[in-house]
Amino acid sequence: MMLNSYDIIKRPVITEKSMSAMADRKYTFIVDIHANKSQIKRAVEEVFGVKVQEVNTARIMGKVKRVGVHVGKRPDYKKAVVTLTPDSKTIEFFEGM
Repeated sequence: MMLNSYDIIKRPVITEKSMSAMADRKYTFIVDIHANKSQIKRAVEEVFGVKVQEVNTARIMGKVKRVGVHVGKRPDYKKAVVTLTPDSKTIEFFEGM
């Protein structure tokens, strides 16, 4: 299964913690669970036109939820924190948050 850059990056994570990390040039994304760090780095550089210094990833297991007798599970996902190089430009669509 070949993933293109737009398949790898699913959406940004918009939380207080991720917003404060942007001051340190760290951007957080939900990414495809099968993508590795080098694929994530290439995808972010291609989509946003920036230089990536480092990628940290974490696999998050989905919570078990229930409504009455029905038990279900939220899907597992992968989160990537991407650090940009000091000379790289910032990612624009976060700026208006």
